[in-house]
Parts: sequence; C-alpha cells; structure tokens
Amino acid sequence: MALNEDLKREVGSIFSDRWGYRDGRIVPETKNVGEGNEGVRIEATILYADLSDSTELVDTYEDWRAAEIYKAFLRCCAKVIRSEGGEIRSYDGDRVMGLFLGDSKNTSAVRTALKINYAVKKIIQPAYNAQYPSKPIPIRHCVGVDTSPVMAVRAGIRGSNDIAWIGRAANHAAKLTSLPHTYASRITAAVYVQLKDNEKLGGPQRKPMWEKVNWTPMDNAEIYRSSWTWKV
Repeated sequence: MALNEDLKREVGSIFSDRWGYRDGRIVPETKNVGEGNEGVRIEATILYADLSDSTELVDTYEDWRAAEIYKAFLRCCAKVIRSEGGEIRSYDGDRVMGLFLGDSKNTSAVRTALKINYAVKKIIQPAYNAQYPSKPIPIRHCVGVDTSPVMAVRAGIRGSNDIAWIGRAANHAAKLTSLPHTYASRITAAVYVQLKDNEKLGGPQRKPMWEKVNWTPMDNAEIYRSSWTWKV
C-alpha cells in the first residue's frame, strides 16, 4: 500500500501545484529545470529522423547486422544535426530528435533533413552494399520537421528523469515520420513559409524541391514533402 499512497500523493501534487514558467533563449539542460511544476518556454523547430522498417529489420536479420545499420543511421543523423547548429535532445531506439533555435532555425532544420537523405542514399546505403553485396537490405528513413512554441519540463522520478518537450512541434514532427518512406522529408506549412528560395528550389534549373499535400489524418493540414537531397 505504500506505493499506492505515494502515487496518489505525487499525482495529486502534479495536478494541484501552481506552475512556474520562464522564457528560454538556449536549449535547457535537465539540471536547469526543476522537478516540480516548472517549465521553460522556447520558440523551437524540432526535427525527428526515424529509420523505416526497423521492426522488419530486427525480426528478419541478425542482431549485429541490424545494430550496424542503426549505428550508421544515428551517427550520420547526429553529425548532420550538429553541423547545422542543432542540439540533439533524445535517442529513442531507431530515431533521433534534433532541436533548433534562433532566427535561422527553420532553414537549418530543413537543410538537415535533406542532408540526412543524402547521407542515407549516398553514404550509408553504398557502404552497406559494398560490405555485404550478397545480403541486400534497402535502408530507408523518414524525417519530420515542425516549428512552434514548446515547453521543456522535467519528467520521471528523482535519479531517473529527463526533459520532456510539450508542444505541437514535438508531437507533429514525430508523427510525420510515421508517413510512408516514399518521401524522405516532410515539413509543416509553418516551417515552409519561413524558408528562403535556397531551401525551396534546387538544381541548375531551380526546380521546386517540395510538393504541397494535405495530411489527411490531421484534419487535412497542409504539409510539404520532398525526395531531394542536399550534399553533405
């Protein structure tokens, strides 16, 4: 019964205690956010990069082979996120979350998405094929990007907690990665309208890199999808 009483007391406090907020200009660290009802609000662009078909991968192939693909994908994603000024804020199995702040946060996040697509197509897949020519595996992924105000809160228990990101950008960016991998990159309209022509038009003929579509499960929200790459 001790656990029952502890949970009732702590959940009651969560719902009854007043919240304290402060505005942030940098990505908060776990140690800088209180364990009570305290939040840090920031304007952020959030990117999720997810390895597609990972369930089939671990169900079908040796664990070490799947691990090599996981490691290669997450390593490239992390390096590209950092190279564009983003902060890595979580790894969750086969996906990584990047967080971008500042005036160029949307262009940086979009370049990151296109560069991850380049890394998968031009670096990871060729390297895998060269090492294992008799065991072909198509390596596919999805990246989602959204921008909005988000709130960072500290979640978990003492000695085992981390930052949770509350807001549309975190939720929608993650959901975009569940769409079919026929298009590697998807961004919301809120991100697209902030882009400059360099992130909208590509190639010598300056063709549109993004196609506008409706996100049917999300009240037909306007999103943009792309299969273009941006050389790393």
